[in-house]
Amino acid sequence: MKLSQRITHLTGGGSDGWDVFYRARRMISDGYAVTELTIGEHDIRTDPSILEAMDLSARQGHTGYAMVPGTDLLRDTVAARLQARTGVPTTRNNVLITPGGQSALFAAHVAVCDPGDVGLFLDPYYATYPGTIRGAGAVARAVQTTAEDAFQPRAEQIEAAVDGAVSLLINTPNNPTGVVYSRETLDDIATVCRNNDLWLISDEVYDTQVWDSNHISPRTLPNMAERTLVVGSMSKSHAMTGSRCGWVVGPEEVIGHLINLATHTTYGVPGFIQDAASFALNAGAELEEQIAAPFRRRRALAVEILEAQNTVGLIPAQGAMYLMLDIRATGLSGEGFANALLDTHAIAVMPGESFGSAAAGHIRVAMTIDDDRFATALNTICEFAADLAEQHAVTA
Repeated sequence: MKLSQRITHLTGGGSDGWDVFYRARRMISDGYAVTELTIGEHDIRTDPSILEAMDLSARQGHTGYAMVPGTDLLRDTVAARLQARTGVPTTRNNVLITPGGQSALFAAHVAVCDPGDVGLFLDPYYATYPGTIRGAGAVARAVQTTAEDAFQPRAEQIEAAVDGAVSLLINTPNNPTGVVYSRETLDDIATVCRNNDLWLISDEVYDTQVWDSNHISPRTLPNMAERTLVVGSMSKSHAMTGSRCGWVVGPEEVIGHLINLATHTTYGVPGFIQDAASFALNAGAELEEQIAAPFRRRRALAVEILEAQNTVGLIPAQGAMYLMLDIRATGLSGEGFANALLDTHAIAVMPGESFGSAAAGHIRVAMTIDDDRFATALNTICEFAADLAEQHAVTA
């Protein structure tokens, strides 16, 4: 029996980019002690107060079908949060609650892309982006950025790829690079979108993890609210990765259609999860800072370690829970380095190539283990890279 091309070509016919991660997990299941710096999973779990709110809601009976668009309480809470942060008037009618940010990304592309339309995304990219666009029936087209620009996209790079495009997906603070897009970058992106009648899909799930610079939502820029769909999530801001609670915020007309989509796909998010999310969002900035604090510390540790050597380069680590490290001095690709590091030191990192060709020769390091182990692992990575670079210089 034939399967649809849409499902069989989600990964573009190649690897899904997670090969090193899968190999590390197999090693762990076989009993090896692996230091895992691969995925963005908090090492400190969901705060007990959030779990208590979740438990209370479930025990009080909020375990049946919830309203498909989301509870009024959570939609109002998300709307108030975004309005306070951006100054853009926002009501519950601008909000759809989704089963996590990934579901929101898919829904946003279904809303704006017809089959055969081009959906643009920036390279480097989070590994699911091209498959999400293909899953919506669109053609996924990467826009190349460069390490020399700290992976900040330029207007001319986007303009060169815009033929046939209806949407552009961006992510700031950025996974995998850790870069926060500047006001100049976002102004350029907005100009390209307005000039070419593009929808902008803005993935802002790391908006509470900003270490240097300021997060600006493009929805705040002139004439952008009507063409921007913002994706948010409880996963990173509140360490609720397994709870699967996110949202899309956009124009009322779009949200109305997305509610119809949710009725025919996800059929909503459990009510007790939504009540816990409402509680968490209303707990305020102190809880969010508490959850972000370990990554802020580890980012400072990383800068100190990396400034003490000259083999491994650091892309400006301005936000999110990742470091993008330049290991081109070793003569290896990111994939080659990551596999050698796993074999030699049982440290698992993600190859830059998992996130697109623009990040070739780089690795992504998740800052997701305790401070002492993280510092030890990062020092080992630097020493390993220095040894490889010295060998490469001799043979070059």
